[in-house]
Amino acid sequence: MVVVTGGSAGLGQAVVERLSALGATVVVLDRQPPADAEVPFVEVDLAVSTDAERAVGRVLDEHGAVDAVVTCAGIDVPGRLDDVAGADWDRVLAVNLLGTAAVVRAALPSLRECRGRVVTVCSTLGHHAVSDGTAYCASKFGVVGFTRALMAEVRDEVGVTLLTPGGMHTRFFDDRTEQYKPPADARLADPVQVADAVIFALTRPDGVEVKELVITGPSEGTWP
Repeated sequence: MVVVTGGSAGLGQAVVERLSALGATVVVLDRQPPADAEVPFVEVDLAVSTDAERAVGRVLDEHGAVDAVVTCAGIDVPGRLDDVAGADWDRVLAVNLLGTAAVVRAALPSLRECRGRVVTVCSTLGHHAVSDGTAYCASKFGVVGFTRALMAEVRDEVGVTLLTPGGMHTRFFDDRTEQYKPPADARLADPVQVADAVIFALTRPDGVEVKELVITGPSEGTWP
């Protein structure tokens, strides 16, 4: 059974659809239910670490084990540091970094028992800092550090992959002002193709792990 955070939209939805098509049991952790009502769903605000941990506990109670975790949930509130409200800035860190850690932490005993896999979804802005992105960059740089440290910590117990996508054709940019949206002619990646990279990482045979993957559109400006 695979837990997918943020599985109700964007990359998370694409991952859920690909996994479901392959016959996997998937449980979505999100604030909104997935479009497919047949997909098991736990409503949770991933900005609250204790709630995230309880949600994983509920999944374990209902399904018995977690074989894999994919952390697609992510938000952003772009703007200069002194223009973004403190609560908004903190929430970006809470969802993107602390929520990721809380879900993995809660699932880790089950993952160890079944020698499962974790895919954390980072961003090119977890490697490349930009102005007006202090919260998002801090959170995603944190995901990079968290994931690489986790790799070292659970080596030979749990497979861990750091997935770094560039900009994608999702609703992620919809609520932004024009200055923070990609230009109309931007060649963004198809989230379905990025989801295929998640599937690739999750389905490697025993003895092979994908440590890191970078997937972007051909004209991505934030990589390398």
